[in-house]
Amino acid sequence: MAEVTVVGGGLSGSEAAWQLAERGHDVTLYEMRPVRGTDAHKTELLGEIVCSNTFKSEDPSNAHGLLKQEMDALGVGGSLLLACARESRIPGGTALTVDRGEFAQRMTDAIASNSRIRVVREEVTELPAGPAIVATGPLTSDALSAAIRGALGDEGLAFFDAIAPVVSADSLDMDTLFFASRWGKGDEAAGDYLNAPMTQEQYEAFIEALKTGEEHAGHDWENVPYFEGCLPIEVMAHRGPETLRFGPMKPVGLQVPQWDGKRAHAVVQLRREDRAGNLWNLVGFQTRLRIPEQKRIFRMIPGLQEAEFLRWGSIHRNTYLNFPASLSEHGSLRDRPELLFAGQVTGVEGYTESTAVGILAAANLDRIVRGLDPVVPPPTTMMGGLMRYLRESDPKHFAPMNSNFGLLDPLDRRVKDKDEKRALLAERGRADFAAWMEAHGLTGGVMAAAAR
Repeated sequence: MAEVTVVGGGLSGSEAAWQLAERGHDVTLYEMRPVRGTDAHKTELLGEIVCSNTFKSEDPSNAHGLLKQEMDALGVGGSLLLACARESRIPGGTALTVDRGEFAQRMTDAIASNSRIRVVREEVTELPAGPAIVATGPLTSDALSAAIRGALGDEGLAFFDAIAPVVSADSLDMDTLFFASRWGKGDEAAGDYLNAPMTQEQYEAFIEALKTGEEHAGHDWENVPYFEGCLPIEVMAHRGPETLRFGPMKPVGLQVPQWDGKRAHAVVQLRREDRAGNLWNLVGFQTRLRIPEQKRIFRMIPGLQEAEFLRWGSIHRNTYLNFPASLSEHGSLRDRPELLFAGQVTGVEGYTESTAVGILAAANLDRIVRGLDPVVPPPTTMMGGLMRYLRESDPKHFAPMNSNFGLLDPLDRRVKDKDEKRALLAERGRADFAAWMEAHGLTGGVMAAAAR
């Protein structure tokens, strides 16, 4: 087997190193802490979690639960992260909630006990030569960020994360919304934009709600200056009652069919986020509002009264790659298929999402060094849906995404009941993931492992 390098001792990097070692490779795992710290980490432990202490639901009919099952299936002997999380679990309902100190210690001990993994505590400032995975997360050092930018170009790396909410198409009131692009500039047939028209009374109530909504203070390391081009929606509301009507909510160039072609006082536009039209992005609605406030206030928008939010809005410091513009289908440099990226730096959002990409990167790097082609799961699976989002998103509007059923191919029949629909999507996903693994000779854990 080969000697491989993994850069980054967070969740994704530690998992990738473990999976490569379990596949018989000798791994050098670089972690710059404690030689060089970050503004977020407090210890030198591998796999330290710096935000929430929950890995979300294990319910097999939940999107996060399905992803965990796939992680346990593809990982040799299952997922290291999930094993350590279950061993350090504390009460948290259906969510996999952990004692964060115990969890990180278990991750660190597991890596240290693996004879095929050598941990080196130093900062990596250049992209490694030879087969490697870079999983340095949102706090990638300046020197390595510069090296990545040198390989990808100026458009390949983002340092600021302004994310608008995404809602599910089947939760929208389509009788209230209408398809149109301003001045007819978009593809009307394809339905590039959905529009939510507002009366003056609705608009004024919405502005007042934005101004009084409770904001998320965030960590010190997330407190970054706002760019004028991506101000939080609530900041724009505070600038004056007409600011949004002359900004992202301007009604000009749009006629409302339900209003006999009249113009609305203001319009919220939703942009298609995926090819199938399952996901819709609230254009210009990046925000620091707390999640309950986002749900309450954004459901005031006509047509979104019952909206299901698949991604919440946020603004924070981040480093992530413009995956669709810069990387191959399996997440490598296009001219170096053996140099893969994994974790949150690829543009996924969430602990398990980042780790899942690490498991897939390890499986593919193993295939590459053995002379096999890399493979990606089908988009009927959660891992495959995430990877499709990463590679097929519009590079101009690319933003991180977490796991949700809206990423998957729709069922071949319409199912109105949401619980039944999710159960069917999960059942199909498990079957298709197992068939994909078998077709490519992939061995690992079992699909049932995450359901225990």
